This record gives sequence, structure tokens and C-alpha cells, in this order.
Amino acid sequence: MNEELLIALELLEKEKGISKDTLIETIEAALITAYKKNFGSSQNVRVIIDDKSGEVKVYSKREVVEESFNELFEVELEDAKEVDPNYELGDFIEEEVTPKDFGRIAAQTAKQVVVQRIREAERSVIFDEFINRESEIVTGLVQRISKGIVYVNLGKVEAMLLPTEQIPGEVYNQGDRIKTYIIEVKKSSKGPQVLVSRTHPGLVRRLFELEVPEIHDGIVEVKGISREAGSRTKIAVYSPDETIDPVGSCVGQKGVRVQSIVDELKGEKIDIIKWSEDPAEFISNSLSPSSVDLVVDNAEEKSALVVVPDYQLSLAIGKEGQNARLAAKLTNWKIDIKSDSQYRDEVLAKDNEAEEVVEEEIITSEEE
Repeated sequence: MNEELLIALELLEKEKGISKDTLIETIEAALITAYKKNFGSSQNVRVIIDDKSGEVKVYSKREVVEESFNELFEVELEDAKEVDPNYELGDFIEEEVTPKDFGRIAAQTAKQVVVQRIREAERSVIFDEFINRESEIVTGLVQRISKGIVYVNLGKVEAMLLPTEQIPGEVYNQGDRIKTYIIEVKKSSKGPQVLVSRTHPGLVRRLFELEVPEIHDGIVEVKGISREAGSRTKIAVYSPDETIDPVGSCVGQKGVRVQSIVDELKGEKIDIIKWSEDPAEFISNSLSPSSVDLVVDNAEEKSALVVVPDYQLSLAIGKEGQNARLAAKLTNWKIDIKSDSQYRDEVLAKDNEAEEVVEEEIITSEEE
């Protein structure tokens, strides 16, 4: 240990923001362990580093007692008074026990501590940076793929794209540049662990913010997103400014804006829906690309009966019910879809039942 180390600690304090005093305290604690390990001592010791010269000294610490049963931790009052007549029972006496070869060990230990603290400080800086970027979109390079996990290089850290967060059917190759959505940042023994996603609805939201200036500036608002990654997404948009077409803003001239997002998501279909305060209108819009003839909504139960043309029924429901499912998720309403003919038959059946009931009541009243 020497003045050069103290100068190095001062530089670390300036460059890395690691307190010099904290480093010295940590080194002193590490040197106590090193002393006991290298010199086979279990005695109670403390290490002092001179903050000006860098000189290291080791002191044993023993309690002054009437009769000593352990010379490593106790010293008899009579012996203590030979050192200093002012010692009393219960006092602690310290004696320097610095080994001759302790300087080399101290230098090695100090180096290890400093390196470790630098790593911890750098990890802390990276963690603080990425914890503030949760729910943001980041671009990175596919670094490697192991056991189904795709590791994405984000520059300062390697993010993990777990199988559950990968778009079904999407192929990732080493060196590919991809956009991902940060879903969580955690601390680990090896540094910050960043988890990213390609399936999260937030990815679509952020992509629209990047591609559509009106959304980025708050002129157009994203009211909701429902997504089945790799297949289809519905996004509801709204603008408080009646002169702004929110859907047109998202589509862009000749569809260039939405197409850019579709390309990034490897062909995932995107339905851009105009949001409305009127539940019936919003539900009708949400079933795009199908046209809707009638919406009968029940606000108390948040359920709606939707009537569509016969030839539009399969389109409204979608393959394996996907369109209806995404619309229900987007609106947060239970949606029951029927064709015009189904609806007419049900209405007619109800009318016939009502007529039969009326006829029965008339017959009963006449008999009475």
C-alpha cells in the first residue's frame, strides 16, 4: 500500500462516483479477513490505513480483565498497567501486530477490492439506466441463441428474449437487428438482467409512437391494444381534435406508416380502430374489417349483441373466433355476434311466443 493507491482511489471517486472513504473502509474489512487467513490468527484485530501515506497497520484488541483465560482476547489488569497505569477493568488495550510481509498481501487485497467495487459500480450504473427504460422499445443485435433463449446485445448489457416472449414462427439468426420491448429489469449476481419481449402489446404501442408523429406528440391517443402476436393486432386510436383523422394518421400516406410496423412484426396484421365514447359505435368499429348492421348493448352487464350481414358473419367472427375475441378484449365487452337471418328468426320466434301468450290470455279471460 502506498500513496499511488490513494491517488488511484481519488480518481475512482471522481470518475466512478465511488466514495474514497467507503473504499478504504471496505479494504480495511477485507484486510482483517486476509490477516486471519494468511497468519492463522483468530484474535480480535482491526486494520488501519493511513489516508495520507497509505501505510497499513494491524492492531490486536484485548479486554482488560482480572484473570485471563484466553490470551488472544483478554489481558490481565496487572499486565495492562505495565503498559499504561491508567488502564482499568473493562478497558480495551490495542497493540500493533503488523506482520513484516503484510504490505504485499495488503496491496493484493486492495487491488481485488477495488476491482470488485468498480464492477459493482458499473453494474449499478447500468441497472439504474435500464430500470428507467422499462416499458420502452430498444434495438439490439441477436448475439446468440441457447436452449431457445435469444440473447440480444443492447450495447452495455445482454438482454434475454425468452421463448414465451418470442413471436410464434419468427426465426432469429445471429447478427439480426431486432426491436424489442423491455418488460423487466432485475438485479442478479452477474449484473443487471434485462428481459425483453416481442409479443407484448406495448411493443406495438411504442412502434406506433416511433412511426406516427401525431401519437408521439399527443395529438392522437392510443386508447387500447389487443394482440395475438404473430397473427393479428387491434389498436384503438382517438383524437380530441375533430380536424385530425386518427386512423388516417396511423395508416399514413399510401399506408406507409402502418406498413413499416407490419414489416417490423414480420407481416402481423394490424386493424386500426377509431375509438368512441359510445359503446355501440366502438364495438361496431372494433369488429373491422367486418361491417355491422346493428348493436344492442347492455351497459349494466357490459355485453352486446351484434348483428352483421349473413355474408359477413364468418369475417366478423374471424378464423377460430380471433376477430371477435380481439374485439372483445379491446372493448372489454362481451360480444355475441349473429347474422341478419339468425337475428330475424329469433325476433320472429319471440314475436310468435308473445302472440301465443296474448291469445292464451284472451281465451282464459273469455272462459272466465
